[in-house]
Amino acid sequence: MIDAKSNQKSVDGTKPHGAAKSRQEEASTVEVVPPPNVIEPDPELTPEEAEQARRRYLLTRFWISARRYWGRGGDRLAWPCSIGLLTLIGINVGFQYGINVWNRAIFDAIEQHNARIVYFLSAVFLPLVLGSVVIVTAQVALRMMIQRRWRSWLTTAVIARWLANGRYYQLNLIGGDHKNPEARISEDLRIATEAPVDFIAGVISAFLSASTFIVVLWTIGGALTLTIASSTVTVPGFLVITAVLYAAITSSSMVVIGRHFVHVSEAKNQAEAEFRYTLTHVRENGESIALLGGEEEERNDLDKTFANVLRQWALLARQHMRTTLVSQGSSLFAPVVPVLLCAPKFLEGSMTLGQVMQAASAFAIVQSAFGWLVDNYPRLADWNACARRIASLMMSLDGLERAEQSNALGRIKRGETEGDAILSLNDLSVSLDDGTAVVKETQVVIEPGERVLVAGESGSGKSTLVRAIAGLWPWGDGSVNFHADRRLFMLPQRPYIPSGTLRRAVAYPRAADSWTLDKIKAALDKVGLDYLNDKIEEDAPWDQTLSGGEKQRLAFARLLLHNPDIIVLDEATSALDEKSQDNMMEMVIHELPNVTIISVAHRAELEAFHSRKITLERREGGAKLVSDIDLVQRKRKRNLLLRLLEDRRSLPKGNTTPNCAGPPVP
Repeated sequence: MIDAKSNQKSVDGTKPHGAAKSRQEEASTVEVVPPPNVIEPDPELTPEEAEQARRRYLLTRFWISARRYWGRGGDRLAWPCSIGLLTLIGINVGFQYGINVWNRAIFDAIEQHNARIVYFLSAVFLPLVLGSVVIVTAQVALRMMIQRRWRSWLTTAVIARWLANGRYYQLNLIGGDHKNPEARISEDLRIATEAPVDFIAGVISAFLSASTFIVVLWTIGGALTLTIASSTVTVPGFLVITAVLYAAITSSSMVVIGRHFVHVSEAKNQAEAEFRYTLTHVRENGESIALLGGEEEERNDLDKTFANVLRQWALLARQHMRTTLVSQGSSLFAPVVPVLLCAPKFLEGSMTLGQVMQAASAFAIVQSAFGWLVDNYPRLADWNACARRIASLMMSLDGLERAEQSNALGRIKRGETEGDAILSLNDLSVSLDDGTAVVKETQVVIEPGERVLVAGESGSGKSTLVRAIAGLWPWGDGSVNFHADRRLFMLPQRPYIPSGTLRRAVAYPRAADSWTLDKIKAALDKVGLDYLNDKIEEDAPWDQTLSGGEKQRLAFARLLLHNPDIIVLDEATSALDEKSQDNMMEMVIHELPNVTIISVAHRAELEAFHSRKITLERREGGAKLVSDIDLVQRKRKRNLLLRLLEDRRSLPKGNTTPNCAGPPVP
């Protein structure tokens, strides 16, 4: 139910009952700070430069929300886990150094043919390996725990903002880069939170490893003396200089070769999201497609969308090939370079075999640390693209949230009626998010128990007006006022059927066990769905199984269970035949005699079930209310015909004009 005063809604414009907070309500306290201020690009920038500035800001916007995980209101285990991970990284580097020293000792012992030391070092090696394995395993477990908890925290925060105040619906009404929000929240946000933890852990590990083993290289390698044209040149710390130069060459090569990686990766992710959306759209509309025989057209659309996926994958594959060329070549040369550099000193006897092997091991570790960018550039680019996509969604939500807190665009006010009126529209104007008027200056007062039909040609703003009344459309001017503590229930043209059992579908948006089976069966009986009573507990794809008419009947059963004060029917009987439609309306009036009804419909037959009719007319500058008349209740046409025939039989001969009271039947 919507509490007309609080106006908190779920998918069908309803508010779940119960004292316990829902997960979304609990999560809504995660991110309580206002959205960031709008940063307008410099007007002197070219469109291309302005777009680049916007893309750079997207990463900033992502971190504005993401870093709150470690702040006030964040996860209580965020800092303990992070500090623990850094500690394990430091300990692991210590084990790496121990194994490096072990390499030198074992090869020196082998060179000296010292069996006792070889056996001793062989025994020492097992604890070193076990210790390193345990630390690395614990490091992986803690790193993945941070990733899991961070993703959970940020996903909960984004979903809470997405669902708040109907923003998930309003995103469909505004412009912006927020297509496929479900893919952004599920897939892009996962990568956006997993990758940074890996990156930070990798950078810290690389820094500690490089710092430790550069000292080892400097100590072991010493200076290299070269004779060039009868003159000698001494190069201090030649192994360190070589490692730095080698890493600089490979890293710069990777940056140059993969400079388009971010853009290509982002385009690939967008193409994948659009392909998923197209497949989902076909599945959700399978019945209509099958009835119309639209398989060939859908196949063409899917082929076109998938062709774009393959095209983006081909571009990404080229980028991977280029970066692999650099990374693979680097990994093959790295172990050989230090051995070749140390060979002259070993051959002349100034370095032992153990020192050569220790230098080779240290050089590989330093090169791996310096080459972190080489190994992770593709994933860094993928993270960049995903972070920007989720940030684009955040910015669209920011805009909606700012609009809720500002009167710059105009917001429809919501309050309480005065007197006995159950609903009043006071100078209500409904507009788009850009200020374009849809409905202008509507003044309506509805009393309890009235049944009001909203009429008008297609495109005159009837459904928009109804959505403004229900609180789904925020932009405009004037006010929508409800009687205090009245509950509103909305029946859209396409009722929402959740996954799960039929019992859950009928009870939605309350829990499936909110009513007994007998009450649910009784509601189904009244709407003509008694043949489904045996399947109430059956878990099936009811959204695909039920016909359009059955879904609308189920929505009326849902209505009976919730027993609201105000009902908004938006073409809620369009899938029913005339007789079924009349039965539904008669049933509602009989079962809920005091309910207030606001209907949007095109069928003239529905006038018989309403006491009042307001008509909207589309005009330049926005639709306006052009008439508000009381309707005289009329009986069914066939009943009137029978009465006319009876009157004819009762008239004296020669008089064929019955004396019918009331206005003529249209």
